[in-house]
Amino acid sequence: MELANAAALLALCEAENKTIPEAVIEYEHIRSGVDPAAIRQQMHGTLAVMRESVAKGLADPGTYAHLAKGYGQKVREAGQQKRLIGDPQLQRITMYSLGVAQHNASLGRIAACPTAGSCGVVPGALLATAGQKETDERLVDALFTAAGIGTISAAQGPISGAEGGCQAECGVASAMAAGSLMYLMGGTNAQIFDAASLALQNLLGLVCDPIASLVEVPCITRNACAAANAVMCADMAAAGIPAVVPFDETVNALKLIGRSMPDSLRETSKGGLAATPTGRRLNNELNQTHRL
Repeated sequence: MELANAAALLALCEAENKTIPEAVIEYEHIRSGVDPAAIRQQMHGTLAVMRESVAKGLADPGTYAHLAKGYGQKVREAGQQKRLIGDPQLQRITMYSLGVAQHNASLGRIAACPTAGSCGVVPGALLATAGQKETDERLVDALFTAAGIGTISAAQGPISGAEGGCQAECGVASAMAAGSLMYLMGGTNAQIFDAASLALQNLLGLVCDPIASLVEVPCITRNACAAANAVMCADMAAAGIPAVVPFDETVNALKLIGRSMPDSLRETSKGGLAATPTGRRLNNELNQTHRL
């Protein structure tokens, strides 16, 4: 059994009357030999890490970060002071995503999903919208759904910024989050991949251009944008808006776009925002101060 592409997974689920989480757990059992109950327990541990990273991220003023200082805190405080235009749910999505990514920048423990640079997307979207409404068992099933989407993405295209740009990190993370939300919304397996494809389509072409080679600016704020994108795409799929382009074809487009990107836009910090006057100035200042 392989999770090589979405089409094969959808066909398997239909033939054997399985949900995506059930198929993903079976795949992991066959791949690793670990008992399915133990696999579920491991995912409960991942859920716990996500919750912990949200809480610690929102309490983190950015002591160990170089450029990003208390991003999640800032949004929480601004919301409490009624200074934000977004509704409470959007504010939660934003501050949760920023908090987790801030925690990562401060060397905290996070769940890479699919990478550390995009670690705020899935917990930001999932926990901010469904974390208090769903049981842990349902949230774990949603995370297995996200894991299936991430595994399929990695099997067909890159999930690293160095190989495919930020589209491969925040883009795939957004697809994972959108699919997991669609699962919780009671969507069909086909709708889950519609939501995932829509989310990834919206972020195709996104470059990886971290200032001073740090996973901080613009990485942290992109996590929040990708999380919000996931929620919107889950809603669009639920409303019956089709992805038009199937998920596997969207992942292939990601791969081809990544190959066409110059090296300067693939995590080298030689192009994009990193190459702006401000980006270069910050890089020089940090090199002089910290000998990066």
